Amino acid sequence: MSDVQGGPGALFAIGGAEDKLKKRTVLQEFVDAAGGSKARIVVVPTASALGPDVVDVYRALFAALGAESVVGVRPENREDADDPAFISPLNDATGVFMTGGNQLKLAGVVTGTAFGRAVTAAHARGAAVGGTSAGASILAEHMIAFGRSGATPRQRMSQLSGGLGLVQGAIVDQHFAQRNRYGRLLSLVAQSPGLLGIGVDEDTAAVVRGTHLEVVGRGAVTIFDGTRITSNAHNAKRSEPILASGVVLHVLPATATFDLQDRVLLSYGPQPPAEEIAEMAAAEADLRKLAKEIAAEGVSPRYYEERKRRAGRRTAKSATAARSAIGAGESRPGATEPLSRSTQAAGADPVSPDPTRADNGNP
Repeated sequence: MSDVQGGPGALFAIGGAEDKLKKRTVLQEFVDAAGGSKARIVVVPTASALGPDVVDVYRALFAALGAESVVGVRPENREDADDPAFISPLNDATGVFMTGGNQLKLAGVVTGTAFGRAVTAAHARGAAVGGTSAGASILAEHMIAFGRSGATPRQRMSQLSGGLGLVQGAIVDQHFAQRNRYGRLLSLVAQSPGLLGIGVDEDTAAVVRGTHLEVVGRGAVTIFDGTRITSNAHNAKRSEPILASGVVLHVLPATATFDLQDRVLLSYGPQPPAEEIAEMAAAEADLRKLAKEIAAEGVSPRYYEERKRRAGRRTAKSATAARSAIGAGESRPGATEPLSRSTQAAGADPVSPDPTRADNGNP
């Protein structure tokens, strides 16, 4: 449903690595909230270390999902962010989407400038505003600038910076489960118990409309409520573990809705069918493979030749072992059939973990 009919628009805090190949559930929700076939989306790639390609990707994606127009606007410094030429595309935007990358750079360029105020004004008149990874963190008033991974909250584990303040009374973290960011978010809640800690998994969005948060996508949104916390954060030294007792934990999968003001679960619905979850997992694997191939650009051709030889040796070895088992009278279904493609690929190199780090740095 479009949110551009009147009043503030929806806010999309996306945890990064959103599906861009198959169902594209999260991105479709954003386009719909921005006006669907009438959506005029401005993509802001300031945080990204990539060149124009990042805008080209989102332009193609949003156009394929039905948006009327998509333009890229990239202020690189605070002077750009106060230049009317960079601000004017925001004036009639129905959606503003900030990409992943270095969130401290994004905050350093956007917050407290005319560009940042124009984003806030667009949201106030009904535009959907959101982003992925770094673009999600900056939505809050207080933004995690950088920090360490780990499950145990520790002193000095992370550092805050100013955000846009569109999500009040909360801190938003991203790539949450995938990069084990429980400790750093919990440490910030222990230090500032009045703030809700909101951790968003990859290919998942925390969609905020007014005071209500709804979860969309494949993963979950984790919320730490420190209203009744007991903590020693005020006197923990250096990198010592922080006491965090009495924190209320909410783990919200897709369809769950949560009241950010009263800090209570409102509703939840059935999960997607198993075949849909499997399809989304396959899409993620495709994306990771593609990212690995892109990251390998410039590698010597000898590297690929050697990989091909190793894969061929493993495939031949697997086939020989299978024939030997059959000859020995081993009983198994389809023993006389040719090896399946999945069997032939059993020796292929595994996909490298988490290629999304390529454009998200350390934050």
